[in-house]
Amino acid sequence: MFSAHAFVDVRSAWARWSRLLPAGALCLIAACGGGAESPADGAEPDAGPADPTDAAASPESDARAGDPADAAPDAGPLPDALAPDLGRPYPPPDGAPPNRGPGLPRVTFTPEQLGVNCAYLDGGPTDISDHHNLVVMYDGYLLMPWAPEFGRTGGITLWDVSDPCAPVVAGSGTSDVMRESHSIGFSNLNGRWAVTNHSRQLRFGGILFWDLADTLNPVPVTPLPFDEYFYPDAYARVVLSVFWQVPYVYVAGADNGIYIVDATDPRAPVLVNRYVPDPIMRIEQVQVSGNLLVATAAEGARTLLLDVSDPARPQPVPGGDFRATDASGEPKEAYFTTFANGFVYYARKQGGGGLMIWDVRDPTRPVYAGDVFLPGNGGYVFVHEDTAYVGESDVARTYDISDPTRPTPIAEYHLTGDLDTFVPVGHLGVLGVDDMAVPDQGSAIVPVRAEPDARAPAVTWVWPPDGTTGLALSSRIGLGFGEMVDPGSVFEGSVRVYEAGTDPALTRVDGYLSAQETLVNFWPVSPLRPGTTYVVDVPAGGVADWAGNRTATAFTSTFTTVAAAP
Repeated sequence: MFSAHAFVDVRSAWARWSRLLPAGALCLIAACGGGAESPADGAEPDAGPADPTDAAASPESDARAGDPADAAPDAGPLPDALAPDLGRPYPPPDGAPPNRGPGLPRVTFTPEQLGVNCAYLDGGPTDISDHHNLVVMYDGYLLMPWAPEFGRTGGITLWDVSDPCAPVVAGSGTSDVMRESHSIGFSNLNGRWAVTNHSRQLRFGGILFWDLADTLNPVPVTPLPFDEYFYPDAYARVVLSVFWQVPYVYVAGADNGIYIVDATDPRAPVLVNRYVPDPIMRIEQVQVSGNLLVATAAEGARTLLLDVSDPARPQPVPGGDFRATDASGEPKEAYFTTFANGFVYYARKQGGGGLMIWDVRDPTRPVYAGDVFLPGNGGYVFVHEDTAYVGESDVARTYDISDPTRPTPIAEYHLTGDLDTFVPVGHLGVLGVDDMAVPDQGSAIVPVRAEPDARAPAVTWVWPPDGTTGLALSSRIGLGFGEMVDPGSVFEGSVRVYEAGTDPALTRVDGYLSAQETLVNFWPVSPLRPGTTYVVDVPAGGVADWAGNRTATAFTSTFTTVAAAP
């Protein structure tokens, strides 16, 4: 167990949220007491994220109806003041604007085609290092960030993969200040945006915002450097990953801790705070679901679970600071991780490769679930339904994780170079190497399954858990799906929050919605009402996976906020 944390305050949480947090309790879990809390001593009140969508309350009227006998038979519709208040009904679950691109292919592969690389992806003329990491589906295109760890030449390339073995470049954008990015976050607030890693000089690096207003012409617009940044050490004081829980970006800054950035306006992002664990932890991965932040170490075993009920001031979850072990009970280092389904999946690198799984569904009591050990050297790990995809340097593998206590190898895949990345994309996989690639072959498309993905995405995790009480008024809601979801399908019609026992059209909560990989977040525009029970509603036919399949069954959950101060 590790001891207390330390903060390096840059800017406090906004007063209108932090003062509403219950005193003396972590509202990440449940049963928090009432009471209001003033900002911490020395904290500088802040206006917080801009509110571009001030929701208008239903108008109230003191007009009174007259004698019905006085009304003429052909008087027409009632005046607005006398009409019933219908509120603001939600749009249909599938009412988000359609993607521009063609999406994933519906082709079927023969047994002979499975496991054989059928196309290679290159970023373009300036992709001279062939240093590739993850890919994602965005707006119907395969989006591939690329850049070496030292920066100076990088970009985003978008592919039409409707014919997966003959992909076509649909658009691209380049940057001379982009750095190797192990993750990419998206926002639809005040435009369409992405965030990646950034580096220009030895002491000038941080994060980089991209304007995606024109999907096929991504434009780098705003680098945000951090004072503590230092390269050429690729692990000690650089940015290693980003997670955008709109409007805040949480940044894994290695030994520098976690940077918290208000990106309400990506053209003018503001550093709000920096959280530094005690003892220092070399943080490589950071992911956020609702009020829970999961941070894991670069080439280490340590995992840190933080309560971000106050989004600008993380607090350690009691019992949530641990070292991942295998079945022997001995801590084992992992290169990278992913949080999905209430579990942390570790790409093991110490003494070999394979996969370790820890159950964090109760963040106060993380427990070992299972592991499998094979030759290799872990890189990155991603989850698609019942399968984990792991890059292990000399080989990439898929593992059956339908039983987390008994992960089982399925198949192996190959690409020349340091094969650290293997991303599931429907019934395809995309392999990526970040060193020693064959020129123009930094990534490859490989058929993994014969039939197109036809399985509907389903909610496998919700934070706060169903039935939670005493939740902070500044809380956000997190949902986890069993596979990557299409960010464009996540909107007010497909993820809803409203007061229980009411007409949702009258009590719907306005919020910022965002999706990154398997995680969806809802951030209320205004603090929640005290002592109120809310419904989290994911209707059928709304949220879609990368293959375009939409949720088949509805999901609901409830939580209750802390009572008002006496």
